[in-house]
Amino acid sequence: MTVPGGDSLFVHGPGGGRHIPTVHETFRAAVAHAPDRPMLAVLPETAAAYGIAAGEITYAEAARRVDALIADWRAAGAEPGQRVMLLLENRPEFFLQFLALNALGLSIVPVNPDLRAAELEYMVGHASPAAAVAIAPRVDELAAAASAAGVRMPVIPAGEAPPRLDPRPRLTPEGEAAILYTSGTTGRPKGCVLGNEYFRLCGVWYVTQGGPMELGPAPRMLTPLPVFHMNALACSFMAMLHAAGCLIVLDRFHPRTWWQSVRDSRATCLHYLGVMPSILMSMAEDPHERDHAVRFGFGAGVDPKLHAPFEARFGFPLIEAWAMTETGNAAILAANREPRAVGTGALGRPGPGFELRIVDEAGREAEEGELLVRRAGPDPRFGFFREYWRDPVATEEAWAGGWFHTGDIVRRGPDGTLYFVDRKKNVIRRSGENIAAVEVESMLMRHPAIRAAGVAAVPDPIRGEEVFACLVADNPSAALAQEIAAWALGQMAYYKVPGHIAFVEALPLTATQKIQRGALKALAQRLLAEGAAHDLTRMKKRQVA
Repeated sequence: MTVPGGDSLFVHGPGGGRHIPTVHETFRAAVAHAPDRPMLAVLPETAAAYGIAAGEITYAEAARRVDALIADWRAAGAEPGQRVMLLLENRPEFFLQFLALNALGLSIVPVNPDLRAAELEYMVGHASPAAAVAIAPRVDELAAAASAAGVRMPVIPAGEAPPRLDPRPRLTPEGEAAILYTSGTTGRPKGCVLGNEYFRLCGVWYVTQGGPMELGPAPRMLTPLPVFHMNALACSFMAMLHAAGCLIVLDRFHPRTWWQSVRDSRATCLHYLGVMPSILMSMAEDPHERDHAVRFGFGAGVDPKLHAPFEARFGFPLIEAWAMTETGNAAILAANREPRAVGTGALGRPGPGFELRIVDEAGREAEEGELLVRRAGPDPRFGFFREYWRDPVATEEAWAGGWFHTGDIVRRGPDGTLYFVDRKKNVIRRSGENIAAVEVESMLMRHPAIRAAGVAAVPDPIRGEEVFACLVADNPSAALAQEIAAWALGQMAYYKVPGHIAFVEALPLTATQKIQRGALKALAQRLLAEGAAHDLTRMKKRQVA
């Protein structure tokens, strides 16, 4: 069941014309439809981790809290076209702030709590927010980043009303709802500008799938995924708003208590990343692991060898899907139609509403090559990201020839099913996080002992891939490798830090002194297999504020 208009992209606006509802308007429709249903739920384990109350928040209660936040922001002088950073982890406050700011025409800038000083400084300087809301332990750090970036930005502790904001001219284009940062392949992260239509389409796609993804009445969705990513923010949240369902967001994935969380949440569907099935399948069988109400799991990256055994053991299908921050659900692939080709790595076949091409390196049509996608109809960019903020060149390069170039290599089977092959872009995929090798290399080159750095992906049995650094350094040793890793943990998010470091005499370079990426990847995998690298994976732990 969906809220009125919830399965339609357009509704009738003022004057009878077609109108795409904002995120806040979608929320208001759900409030009117089912005020007493739970909208958000916090399990005791997450409540204890965050020091907040456990329990459920109904749509009516959420509306009262959102209205109070709207009044606070309006009193502070917030104006349409401004941005507000949100560093709130996976707390209900994040969604309530998002809805309030959206109602006033402001855009949010979700912040990954794992980012450290240099990364925060870049993000503040690039997005130019008018204010930020942060958990108390991170207020001073975020304020320091704003000062270093030269941006006047009050940082408001969660739960407090904002102070009077400085007047500013409009920064964002009309209808911008958020800007999400994704790893750039040539340097710093890119800011993907997302409009209300992006979020609307994500929700509409989800609630209209049916089949193995049938949500049913009053669905309850459980996710441990971070709300600063597209999946939890746009797919999970918008799906539940459109269905007037309940979203249960964990602080993170806890393997030992996962099935208890599934039972306690009364989840009817859940979201996952490939690392989760691998860990769960490695654990001893629990007589209660099938005592749940889950209809399906939705995610990406399950080990094909574990796909069928997981479904047989735990009693529900895992729907594998492909999408990007840039594409949203305007061009999403999902293996949600029978036969699902379980255990083959299938991404499914394209549904109605978008078009695709597969091209080789010369741009010719091929059965294996780079995936190009666009929206069907008169506006090929509809529902995609609007632009890379302050990077028009990269935006147009991504849309060369009227198609969005994904950078992913896929293969098309005889029946039209697509299969993921590799990444054309130099991005490392570790436990669901995209890591730009160039960004890590640039950060490592700041260390005084490093004369050259090359970073590549190597296979990891749990996380999919791990960061491997080949370094040319002065006086290489095991102690230096540990010292570099410890230093790097203070410079960048922990997951970007090399899990393996090998010291080499020289990096494989082209005639123009650029890194030969293919040769570097082969070198990294050989050094790992030979045991010639220093294993630093145990040092890579999430830092607690």
